[in-house]
Amino acid sequence: MSACALVDYGAGNLTSVKKAFAAIGVDIFVPSAPADLAAASAVIVPGVGHFSATRALAGEWTDAILERVGEGRPLLGICLGMHWLFEASDEAPDMPGLGVMSGTIVRLGDARLKGGSPSPIKVPHVGWNALAICRDSPLLSGVEPGSQVYFSHSYAAPLTSETIAVTEHGAPFAAIVQRGQIAGVQFHPEKSGEAGLQILRNFAELAR
Repeated sequence: MSACALVDYGAGNLTSVKKAFAAIGVDIFVPSAPADLAAASAVIVPGVGHFSATRALAGEWTDAILERVGEGRPLLGICLGMHWLFEASDEAPDMPGLGVMSGTIVRLGDARLKGGSPSPIKVPHVGWNALAICRDSPLLSGVEPGSQVYFSHSYAAPLTSETIAVTEHGAPFAAIVQRGQIAGVQFHPEKSGEAGLQILRNFAELAR
């Protein structure tokens, strides 16, 4: 298997993600230009911080990533990278997302996450939460229902038909989404122990 591309768009330290993939024996490279993605068996878009950071992915990076997706190569978004997979985020309303997942990212506690009044909860949400698996997926092979994974975020994706695992902080939100070869995780699998590593193994298998 050729190496997976870990896209660096200036939204966080890539070191822990690299270490996690190294721990499961998956080769990773950081492309210096969009054209480098042509050699990738899969693409990973990580990230922490504000949605506006994804502005760096506009244009040629977006075109190259969509081209790889069109070829059937797997795409994984982690935390902010997952947010970018959606159509938009309330965190930066003037910026579009990639649009390969349906819906808008909203702030935790927003009424749209529960269909009721806003929830008075602590934001950001930082800590370990259990995964409730809502449909079968190869991405979750070997991951037990109730597995604890590590979250650190202020915004989240609502539940849609693309949600395969859910967790809750004030209201349920999408912990993992998947559409075909495209997936996103709200938590940090590289900081989530064996459950996180197993999800990364499963993603790597999609690229084989």
